[in-house]
Amino acid sequence: MSETFDAVFIGAGHNSLACAAHLATKGWSVGIFEQAPTAGGAVKTDEYTAPGFKSDWAAMNLSLFAGSPFFSAYKQDLLDCGLEFIPVKNCFSSAFPDGSWLGVTTDLSETLSRISAFSPEDAKTWNSLVKEFPKESETLFSLLSCPINLNALACLLTKIVFRKGPSGTKELFQFLLSSSRVWLDTTFQSEHLKATLAAWGMHLDFAPDIAGGALFPYLEAMANQSFGMVIGKGGAATLTNALTTMVQSRGGKIECNAPVLRIQRDNKGKATAIELDNGRVITAKRAVIANVAPGALIEKLLDRTSGHKKYDSKMRGFSHAPGTMMIHLAVDNLPNWTASPDLQKFAYVHLAPSMDQMARTYQQAKAGLLPDEPVIVVGQPTTVDPSRAPEGKHVLWIQVRMVPADIKGDAKGEITGRSWGETVTPYTKRVLDIIENYAPGFKASILHKRTVTPLELEQENPNLVGGDQVCGSHHLHQHFLFRPAASHASGETPVKNLHLIGAATWPGAGLGAGSGFALGQKLAGK
Repeated sequence: MSETFDAVFIGAGHNSLACAAHLATKGWSVGIFEQAPTAGGAVKTDEYTAPGFKSDWAAMNLSLFAGSPFFSAYKQDLLDCGLEFIPVKNCFSSAFPDGSWLGVTTDLSETLSRISAFSPEDAKTWNSLVKEFPKESETLFSLLSCPINLNALACLLTKIVFRKGPSGTKELFQFLLSSSRVWLDTTFQSEHLKATLAAWGMHLDFAPDIAGGALFPYLEAMANQSFGMVIGKGGAATLTNALTTMVQSRGGKIECNAPVLRIQRDNKGKATAIELDNGRVITAKRAVIANVAPGALIEKLLDRTSGHKKYDSKMRGFSHAPGTMMIHLAVDNLPNWTASPDLQKFAYVHLAPSMDQMARTYQQAKAGLLPDEPVIVVGQPTTVDPSRAPEGKHVLWIQVRMVPADIKGDAKGEITGRSWGETVTPYTKRVLDIIENYAPGFKASILHKRTVTPLELEQENPNLVGGDQVCGSHHLHQHFLFRPAASHASGETPVKNLHLIGAATWPGAGLGAGSGFALGQKLAGK
């Protein structure tokens, strides 16, 4: 006899866990089945380099979750289940080849002083933006948390027009359509400040010249300045562990090492169960909820057809961002940054010297070339959370953005390999050499390292297609109403009782649990 639940989940990412926790609280029986050895999707922490050194597999910044409606609704439950945040004052920074640097902290006077050293006029502009942010953020966060349906959007648009007036509303939508470069060039003078902010666009697949890219650098800069950043004590897995405990404490089941082979449907086409690769059948009385990439939903779980050709075509056409390579390091010391020892205090140090360099890197990766100078994000979590490493030691969390999953060549003409097996060692050396240029002696401090290629990221989590850590490009053609496709941004599918959640659906990537919580509320009637 098969196991039976009200809701059956495919995948144990944080959106699945949040949705399941909410449904279980409302009395639903829930079962979650995950192909990987542990739950969490991209939100995992382990000793990937050496015993005692805890590294976050992919996601490190938990700020979106800390500010999410789900956390607001279940804050005490999550804290009781072991969730621990560590606030970060020194949020992000950039170091530059000319020996200068720029960083944003929650101390406005410190930030203004650093910006003023590059441009006094930019410091005045920054101060004005910070003062305006509470009012502007109300509108932007309302948009980003709005259910993506025409009625809700029409209601929100009416409120925006009433609040901002016709002229202000036009300016808002012009900003939402702007590239990072357009917004930054019309707002600031300093190329250093522009590069410091534009680097955040690369986290979400927005190279400087891509329309719609201005929003994320703006929000990240103003939110970090106003509220700071949040990481998890002991690692990002504190989030996964708390959600897992919350689900299980309400009677939910979470089973790992349980790949799902297909979704079963009855003779009317309704989703009724999932079949695991070992032949077990898990029955869903009310909903099958798939936290998977759109292409995999059709090609694998629905045996290549949902029964609706137009929907299938849209899901197959879902586009992914270029890949990411991760380098996890156990080190004796934090990098001795030439620009300033103060850089050791920051959670993030970006090595992305100009918008032109970022644009070039992105195009090289899209063309299948290993970038000559990739954008490098050096995470220094032990500067605020020493519990992640033995006393006096540190971990470094390094993201390399962007890199191709399928290698066609090397933009620098040095690496001849065409597979990641051949290129991982020389390309890791290229990245570490770049960091060494900014922090001499850095490589000598490395005790252990673990490089994770784009293909390994996908192998661990099939949603990260080609190492795409945001599970799908956020370019305007598949964002807002079009994520993952027009008429399906809410995660609804043509298959009755089957729902899609996760970063591929609205509101997209990040750890806000938006799609999971929204579906949970919808299914449970709030």
